[in-house]
Amino acid sequence: MRRCAWPLLRLSARAGLALRHGGAVRLRPAAASSSSSSGGGGGLRAPDTSLFVPVPLKPVEGAAEEDVGAELTRPLDKGEVLKNLNKFYKRKEIQRLGTENGLDARLFHQAFISFRKYIMESSSVSADLHIILNDICCGAGHVDDLFPFFLRHAKQIFPMLDCMDDLRKISDLRLPPNWYPEARAIQRKIIFHAGPTNSGKTYHAIQRFLSAKSGIYCGPLKLLAHEIFQKSNAANVPCDLVTGEERVYATEDARQASHIACTIEMCSTNTPYEVAVIDEIQMIRDPARGWAWTRALLGLCAEEIHVCGEGAAIDLVTELMYTTGEEVEVRNYKRLTPLTVLDYALESLDNLQPGDCIVCFSKNDIYSVSRQIEARGLECAVIYGSLPPGTKLEQAKKFNDPNDPCKILVATDAIGMGLNLCIKRIIFNSIVKPTVNEKGEKEIDSITTSQALQIAGRAGRFGSSFKQGEVTTMHRDDLLQLKEILSEAVPPVKAAGLHPTPEQIEMFAYHLPDATLSNLIDIFVSLSQVDGLYFVCNIDDFKFLADMIQHIPLNLRSRYVFCTAPLNRKEPFVCTTLLKFARQFSRNEPLTFDWLCRHTKWPLAPPKNIKELVHLEAVHDVFDLYLWLRYICLRVTFFLLIFMMYSPRKAASFQPVCMWCNVGSSMAFEGLEKC
Repeated sequence: MRRCAWPLLRLSARAGLALRHGGAVRLRPAAASSSSSSGGGGGLRAPDTSLFVPVPLKPVEGAAEEDVGAELTRPLDKGEVLKNLNKFYKRKEIQRLGTENGLDARLFHQAFISFRKYIMESSSVSADLHIILNDICCGAGHVDDLFPFFLRHAKQIFPMLDCMDDLRKISDLRLPPNWYPEARAIQRKIIFHAGPTNSGKTYHAIQRFLSAKSGIYCGPLKLLAHEIFQKSNAANVPCDLVTGEERVYATEDARQASHIACTIEMCSTNTPYEVAVIDEIQMIRDPARGWAWTRALLGLCAEEIHVCGEGAAIDLVTELMYTTGEEVEVRNYKRLTPLTVLDYALESLDNLQPGDCIVCFSKNDIYSVSRQIEARGLECAVIYGSLPPGTKLEQAKKFNDPNDPCKILVATDAIGMGLNLCIKRIIFNSIVKPTVNEKGEKEIDSITTSQALQIAGRAGRFGSSFKQGEVTTMHRDDLLQLKEILSEAVPPVKAAGLHPTPEQIEMFAYHLPDATLSNLIDIFVSLSQVDGLYFVCNIDDFKFLADMIQHIPLNLRSRYVFCTAPLNRKEPFVCTTLLKFARQFSRNEPLTFDWLCRHTKWPLAPPKNIKELVHLEAVHDVFDLYLWLRYICLRVTFFLLIFMMYSPRKAASFQPVCMWCNVGSSMAFEGLEKC
């Protein structure tokens, strides 16, 4: 008798079910809806559904008396239900309907497995689903009638199916100039200073910066920003310094100056300036940091934008400015001192001369070469990328000092920018360099023409005691290839980097509230659309940090901030420290100076071997990370005010630890100083 109850609910026809569920069966293809949301620009690639992580739905648990469907009909025979569910899965018509509603074969299979598990393991299901299942088992209905319920379940575990058009619109990166309305509201003058290293291109841009009523300098390195900061203040032009780790005011009253020297990631696109200088513009193609140059070029709100760098970027900058309606004036510069590629290799360290710089592309080679040099009774300075900025400056000062016995420099390509060095001859220890490709895989490849010119150009600096620069290799077999590399034209920069903004990721999270940050980023990049002038920067480091702190309860914006931390993920000690910072932050626990000292075991003894030296560098990176979070983190009081409250005297003196070293045969530091 119960099977005959409530006959009006027995609408087994699909049309009736569609009406009951608000038209849940959608027959329009998902691809068509996506293209309509993109402004009619067809050719959208299908989303990478392997990135769609299902949201787990727990089966219903409850007492049998709460099963309304069973009261209206009868309890379900789970064996019969399972048979009919499997029939439903095998129906070609159902698979076609799934495809039309955005479920490819992979999503369809995952959704069905979840749907079947939900029904089979639930103590009860909704009354309408119960009635349909009962009808099918009794032969009064068809398995196709399950599709609206299946689709509803699929959209619950894959919420992106219901908002794919919105997600595509949010991830549409084809018009980056529109992200900066303040810059578009003015007509900017773009001046491109193009030339090789040691041509004076940056000098002329800086002169205009100094003569302006207000200005901002954006450089790739803290060293470059610090150099402009010092030059500007020495020229009686008050200038503030802004990097990720610190802000130094030109005046004692901490009043913001009209001029700012900053690392490019820290530039403001909201503050108006008369003049802006963007240095090393060719780095707009950098797979990891290129987005920062794109943001500065498109977004700086300045009457004049002075762009400095290789001529290879002229065409791209011109095209980018064409999309903003701004013209580019190009000023070409030639090298101020001659540079000669020698016809002979060095072959032996016994042939070293004062003013020589040996360029290595690995830290191990740095250690090996420096030991061999000191074994010959010669002093050498050492500069490589992971050394703290203060240490690099000390080593550069030592090498440049005519009264210092240190006349040889061993360095990586870190000397390519940011340091003024009196080098007579550049000697390439090798012309192959480990690189990371677009897939994040490590490769060993020959240095590019751009890299070779950048490094070789450091020889014979204008204004130094060496009026002519020379370039050669350590090994004879490399010399011919080096000449070929240097003789080739630098390939043009073809595209500018982009990176998802916090606002875009927050909008994604609104539609996909249960997705992890790493998954949000993956889906964003998968759906993103860029035109030929742009590319999406490598996000592997971001995802690594997102996965690392995923288990820590943080709001999305704070989580995003931690994931943009400037650290090397190959340094376990630094990564572990970031994890502890995030955990402290999530608990609202104070992160004091004493806590930091205990964690790092500061102060450390002078290193006696390479392992201890590497750890000391990691400790310095931890201090940098602390300061970066202090300035960047949304809750500044957590990293600054609480710190000052707990350690007021120490807070006044706590600065990045500056170290200088003389890497000798024992690999020991000569000294260690906190400044």
